[in-house]
Amino acid sequence: MLKYIVKRLGYAILVLLGVSLIIYFLARLMPFDFVEQKIQAMQAGGNAAITPEMIKAMYQSYGLVEDASFGDILAGYFNWLGSLVRFDLGTSFVFKQPVADVIADKMGTSFIVAFIATIFEFLIAIPLGITAATHQYKFRDYMVTVLVMIGISLPAFFFGNLLIGFFALELGWFPSQGMGNATMTMSGIEGLLDTIHHLVLPITTVVILSIGARMRMTRTNMLEVLGSDFIRTARAKGLKESVVINKHAFRNTMIPLVTSLAGLLPALFSGAIITEQVFGLDGIGNAALSAMNQGDIPFIMGYNMFLAMLSVLGILLSDLMYAIVDPRVKLE
Repeated sequence: MLKYIVKRLGYAILVLLGVSLIIYFLARLMPFDFVEQKIQAMQAGGNAAITPEMIKAMYQSYGLVEDASFGDILAGYFNWLGSLVRFDLGTSFVFKQPVADVIADKMGTSFIVAFIATIFEFLIAIPLGITAATHQYKFRDYMVTVLVMIGISLPAFFFGNLLIGFFALELGWFPSQGMGNATMTMSGIEGLLDTIHHLVLPITTVVILSIGARMRMTRTNMLEVLGSDFIRTARAKGLKESVVINKHAFRNTMIPLVTSLAGLLPALFSGAIITEQVFGLDGIGNAALSAMNQGDIPFIMGYNMFLAMLSVLGILLSDLMYAIVDPRVKLE
């Protein structure tokens, strides 16, 4: 096991090097940047006395090179990579703070929404997928199919605004924006309940739109396992149907589910950009969109590199889970 982990960590370093190269060059080859945005804003404000010397000085002050050659970009990559090895993601142009501090500050909101939504997703999607498989072509199966189609088809901005229009504006049951009441300061249990009240609609949006794929995966895997010889043997032995389904059938569907968990770790920290926009949440997804729109190169590179690290770690943990779920799997 230890030898396998060391080998996978070595592969992970190579993968992250390749990802860092791609991220850096794509970010630096963007058709606009933060300095260009500032220059356009200054010109729109009537400041016509912008000389080429001023533009060059602005680029130098932000550590950039105007009309950079390939050699300049390559040298910048190795400087950024050296800082990355020291866990220095640079300073955000937009937020004027270290990128790592911005990520740590904004990540909490996104993590809370994603973590709670993931728990409800598993609690709802897996039982519905199992019951759809065990009642194939019956009413339950058709109902689950409808839910799957809704979850896959509805855009987040449409469904989120639909919930706001009905539950927030029409009925007035829930707030439509933010994570807390901006008109008063609350703490303790009162503050916690107010936060939960504000998060009901965003979490509902994420759950409804994400359970479809997991329900379909569970149903498909269960149908495949239920047609296996060992399931027929278990039933022939007179075992209860609940034992056959829960102990024998579902256990053999765990590996595909574990595979899907590889993307769970980055999903918990990446933020739901559209949902955060719709509900006005100050999360990492909202911050990433703002940085992208303003050409904040350090934040874009640091944020994507952070997600790449989480993705590699998630895949490694998923592989290790195989040996726990299925003892026949040997990690070598």
